[in-house]
Amino acid sequence: MKFARSVWKILVAIKDGLVLLLLLLFFGALYALLTLRPTPGAVQSGALYLALEGPVVEERARLKPMQLLSGGGPSKAVQERDVVRAIEAAAGDERIKAVVLDLESFAGGSQVAMTRIGAAMDKVRAAKKPVLVRAGLYTDDSVQIAAHASEAWVDPLGGALVAGPGGTNLYFKALLDRLKIKAHVFKVGTYKSAVEPFTRENASPEAKEALGAVYSALWEAWQADVKKARPKADIQLVTSDPVKWISASGGDAAKAAVAAGLVDRIGDKVAFGNRVAEIVGKDTAGGEGAFKGTALATYLADQTPSTDGKAIAVVTIAGDIVDGDAGPGSAGGDRIAVLVDKAAASGDYAALVVRVDSPGGSVTAAERIRAAIARMKAKKIPVAVSMAGLAASGGYWVSTPADRVFAEPATITGSIGIFAIIPSFEEALGKAGIGTDGVRTTALSGQPDVFGGFSPTAEAVIQQQIDSGYARFVRLVADARHKTPAEIDRIAQGRVWDGGTARQLGLVDEFGGIDAALAWAAKAAGATTWHPVYLGTAADPFGALLDQLADSEADSAHVLGTPGGASDFAALTAQRQGALAQQLLGDLSRLLGGAGAQVYCLECAGMAPSAEPVATPPANTWLALLGRIAG
Repeated sequence: MKFARSVWKILVAIKDGLVLLLLLLFFGALYALLTLRPTPGAVQSGALYLALEGPVVEERARLKPMQLLSGGGPSKAVQERDVVRAIEAAAGDERIKAVVLDLESFAGGSQVAMTRIGAAMDKVRAAKKPVLVRAGLYTDDSVQIAAHASEAWVDPLGGALVAGPGGTNLYFKALLDRLKIKAHVFKVGTYKSAVEPFTRENASPEAKEALGAVYSALWEAWQADVKKARPKADIQLVTSDPVKWISASGGDAAKAAVAAGLVDRIGDKVAFGNRVAEIVGKDTAGGEGAFKGTALATYLADQTPSTDGKAIAVVTIAGDIVDGDAGPGSAGGDRIAVLVDKAAASGDYAALVVRVDSPGGSVTAAERIRAAIARMKAKKIPVAVSMAGLAASGGYWVSTPADRVFAEPATITGSIGIFAIIPSFEEALGKAGIGTDGVRTTALSGQPDVFGGFSPTAEAVIQQQIDSGYARFVRLVADARHKTPAEIDRIAQGRVWDGGTARQLGLVDEFGGIDAALAWAAKAAGATTWHPVYLGTAADPFGALLDQLADSEADSAHVLGTPGGASDFAALTAQRQGALAQQLLGDLSRLLGGAGAQVYCLECAGMAPSAEPVATPPANTWLALLGRIAG
């Protein structure tokens, strides 16, 4: 018996030892993965290969562990500053013989982002290096990028389509009437068209007037950029009669694109790859169409950012502004306020640049961010705001503490207004034979009653809070722009403005991108040498591992990107149907999601691709509570 027990103890000890060994091996392998980084030494002589998969955004969302396990999570996206930094570095890098942009799976971006990428491409061409672009189907955004290329290629089965800005919104008034659902709308602003989908069956004349003026300015800026970069492009031919234009090439959209000067050559990905190989050398380890080169992640890892001089903090406010810790990819008010407060308390930063690319959102979240920026400014730290493609409504609210506001001509801003939408179902329940009754002790007992209907007192109280919020918004802008509230009210009322008009109205100080804002902030801080530090982008080994596991981008240019975008006009139509379904879900979530008081530009929302779904805000205000009860 003792022998058996001894043998058992030995077996248990062996088992425990093996388990311990396996655990050590597991955690050792996990550590190796967590510390894995693209190898700087892997940059090779050849092309800088940029596969733009998904939209170009101001801030890329981070994949969360549970999203990876569930197969969900944010869609692929590329940060604009990463693309621009890589292209500009390639201009002076002797190892890079050409820059190649693969737009096979490109999903667009703001006009401001496209302009910045095009300007970076111009620097490469000025350095006497070729820039080659390929796509299956070019649309407005990719046409703008292709205009700056030395060679733009299109697939034989592809083509080009220039539609210009504009489109349709969904309107639910008739549906709500049919369902006997009453949308209680509280707003200030003649042009605050974010509520119109729930109160009208079409756009109001005021909304069309405001948006038409903005779209006209953007369209003129787009054409000017394309014509300057590619004078031979015949935009009039493409847009005046598309059917006649394509018919002139026998119905071949690819040939029509070449005839209009939008692209230069027709060829599939192998032919394009072979052309690149002629310039930079063939990759013998790859198959047909392989060429020597380096992908974006590896190239950026090789570029060591300067740390000379004073540090300029940069905080990014991208996507919908929401309550809580959401983001990156959306602007969680608590998360961003903490970033700014920590930067101010550290004493490490000479100035602050706020990069805004947002249609707005929650009033409370926008105020948290604004207050944090104001606290940093109160420490005598210069603050500049750099508006990207979109800084409207709440995006303008958070900009008010700035000493200097920079924007681009194609920036969309303004939309100074506020609203709340709360549904009630008394008519629907009555039609179903359900009644409501009860005992009340005050005029607000049981209110808001989403089943029995809102009392006039409840509606008046809610509207008073919205009026007060609008007055505060106008006062913040008036103080920031050194104008009277009356002067701001005349250009507010929820109306959106293009960057050029906003500058004329005094909502913006000067034109310029983030580089201009950084230069101004450094000068204001008395810094002759300086470097930017993007807050909230500290190294996160686990997050980096998740990104690598979820990212299928090749770490070399051996293989061109696989199709993921629209390859023809029919595919484009199918994609836009999907986008319309997403718009439907987004609009209905605004009605039923309990968002509370909003400083949000609905008509602007689709102009800044979001990298992360919008989180439902907590019920931390009375209006938010009303909305959540209604939901």
